[in-house]
Amino acid sequence: MPTASEPRGTSARSKRADAVRNQQTLLDAAAEVFVTSGVDAPIRQIAARAGVGMGTIYRHFPTRADLVVAVYRHQVEACAEAGPNLLADAGSPIEALRQWVDLFVDFLVTKHGLADALQSDSSGFDALHAYFLDRLVPVCAQLLDAAVDAGEVRAGTHAYELMRGIGNLCIGHDSDPRYDPRRLIALLLQGLRQPQSP
Repeated sequence: MPTASEPRGTSARSKRADAVRNQQTLLDAAAEVFVTSGVDAPIRQIAARAGVGMGTIYRHFPTRADLVVAVYRHQVEACAEAGPNLLADAGSPIEALRQWVDLFVDFLVTKHGLADALQSDSSGFDALHAYFLDRLVPVCAQLLDAAVDAGEVRAGTHAYELMRGIGNLCIGHDSDPRYDPRRLIALLLQGLRQPQSP
C-alpha cells in the first residue's frame, strides 16, 4: 500500500521497472553464454550466469526459440544504441567503429544459431532479419561517415557491404575452433584506413 507521500501506482511502476531490469540481466547473461557456448548451451548455464533459477527463465521464455529470439532483439538494440554512444565517447570515429564492430561480431555469433532455433519458421526469421537491417545499417553508416569525415577511412565503402563482409568472415567459427574471425576482421578494418601521406 502506497504511503501518503507516495503517489498511487508508484509501487506497481517500480515492480514493472524491476521486472524489466531482471529480464535485461537475464538477456545479457544469455547473450554472453551464447557467444561463448552457442545457442544450444544448457539453460542451467544461463541461469547460473544470470543468478536466477531455471524456472525464472522458463517463465519468461517457455521455449529455447523464444529465448534466442529475445536475445537476438536485445543484441540488435544494444548494437543500435551503442553506435552514437561510442561516437561520443571513443577517442576517434575509427576507434568507435572498431569497438562497434566488436559488439556486432558478438551479435553475429548468436545470429548464426537463430535459423536452427527457429527451425521451420522461415517467415519469423525473415522478419527478424529485416528488423536487424533496419536498425543496424543506419548505425554502421553513421560510424563510417564520421570516420570518412575525420579523414580516417577512405570514402566509398557502404555500411551494408561492410556488415555483409564481416558476417561472411564470421561463418565457420562454430565448426573450426582454430579459426578466429576477429583477426581477419581487424585486417578488413585496417584495409579501410585512409593511407597517410608521406
